[in-house]
Amino acid sequence: MLINTPHDLGSAIRERRKALGLDQVELAAQVGASRRWLIQVENGSSGASLRLLLRTLNALGMRLSVGAESLTQQSSEQPLSTPDLDAVIARARRMAPPK
Repeated sequence: MLINTPHDLGSAIRERRKALGLDQVELAAQVGASRRWLIQVENGSSGASLRLLLRTLNALGMRLSVGAESLTQQSSEQPLSTPDLDAVIARARRMAPPK
């Protein structure tokens, strides 16, 4: 599954949780979060803690992978750039609807 938005990630987490037969309370307890937090993540809230998201993916046996869209777009002489995760998270937070 290609993840482009917080909603995509939330949907993937919800589908996997259900496939494993876990309810929200059980999964939240496994990752050290509240059920309310998990509900927000599954609904696509972009303000979720990256640390807890990664723990949630781990508890579900899921892995997060980052890669370039097309290696042919970059010159073979230029090294691949590493995305600034802080900038990505800050941009996602700015796009989040007000609470």
